[in-house]
Amino acid sequence: MAGSTDSSTKTMGVVTVGGLVAVTAYTVALGSNGWLWFGWVVLGLITLALVVMRRA
Repeated sequence: MAGSTDSSTKTMGVVTVGGLVAVTAYTVALGSNGWLWFGWVVLGLITLALVVMRRA
């Protein structure tokens, strides 16, 4: 079970970084969108929570 947790945490990290790249590209190309940044922050917090829970 621990292996799947590690895998899902890594996947979530990749999705979070990919989301950051996508939101940044959108902001550069079309201007800032607060909802996209809010969504990315929420995704980052969820990823951080997964990392903390994995270590506990």
